[in-house]
Amino acid sequence: MPDLYYVPGSAPCRAVLLTAKALNLNLNLKLVDLHHGEQMKPEYLKLNPQHTVPTLVDDGLAIAESRAILTYLVNKYGKGSTLYPEDPKARAIVDQRLYFDIGTLYQRFGDYFYPQLFGGAPEDKEKLAKVDEALKFLDTFLEGQKYVAGNNLTVADLSLVASVSSFEAANIDFLKYGNVKRWYETVKATAPGYEEANGKGLEAFKGLVNSIMKK
Repeated sequence: MPDLYYVPGSAPCRAVLLTAKALNLNLNLKLVDLHHGEQMKPEYLKLNPQHTVPTLVDDGLAIAESRAILTYLVNKYGKGSTLYPEDPKARAIVDQRLYFDIGTLYQRFGDYFYPQLFGGAPEDKEKLAKVDEALKFLDTFLEGQKYVAGNNLTVADLSLVASVSSFEAANIDFLKYGNVKRWYETVKATAPGYEEANGKGLEAFKGLVNSIMKK
């Protein structure tokens, strides 16, 4: 059974949990206490020198970066699964959406919100506009199709829904985009174990945000 070092509120960690649920794969969950610096301990740095979460350890292989973990899990435990299609063209679209998530959408969300959350910075309207632009891109990707990479649920949906759901905690209105709203409700209804894998962690993230912002 793979070990997953994680934090429940983390969107990238929730994406891994969603993928494991979709594969009906059990993970040995290992909570990392970031507040007390467990990610900086030598034994953790040996697994992941970037000292980030999530980190997956499977048969002696340690993998960081959630999107790499998602595709690895399907490649190993979901042969033939439409979660990460084997057709090169279909897979390329899934990969593009995953890279869009980490390099544009979630990156812009982090640039906008995390300085406020963890550094007490004032809101930056220009950075918020960049988040809105990314949501418009996502809305365009979804035009005329059920999911972000076609008509099948893929790891790109699971990664993106973990990211987009986090916007709720920052009071970013992503539901004003019609295609995004439809897709969001569809994934919530069709992703296996959504509430357990993402809903509970999202509430934990909201709780963290509320506790910090009220100080």
